[in-house]
Amino acid sequence: MHQNDAFGALGRPECLRLLAEVPVGRVVYTRQALPAVLPVNFALDADGSVVLSTSPESELVRAVDGVVVAFEADEFDARTRSGWSVVVTGRAALVTDPAEHARLVQDGPASWMPLRDVVFLRIESEMVTGRDLRGARGVR
Repeated sequence: MHQNDAFGALGRPECLRLLAEVPVGRVVYTRQALPAVLPVNFALDADGSVVLSTSPESELVRAVDGVVVAFEADEFDARTRSGWSVVVTGRAALVTDPAEHARLVQDGPASWMPLRDVVFLRIESEMVTGRDLRGARGVR
């Protein structure tokens, strides 16, 4: 089996369905001209955007508000050597609309860290790509 035969591209609907099933992903952004990756909990909003909750003083807010970032989430089973990976690329923006903020307080992601104040970052799903890793037995 050729190594690439084990991978299959996933369409946008399947990518979004898979993202909705996992609680943690990674934001990929630039910090001081260097690549940075931060694991975060998130929720997938009805429009397919990724929503994060954080502190207003968070370095992440300052680094990504108004900037194009990547967001990646995945799930793998080492025993069966199978799983998937999805990447969302799009502009990140602080949610500033009071009604939208109130809705996300009720229905959006809750931070895993205790926060006095919470803000929400939305990553638009401008580009969504995914790969499915089927059982790749014998591939090293």
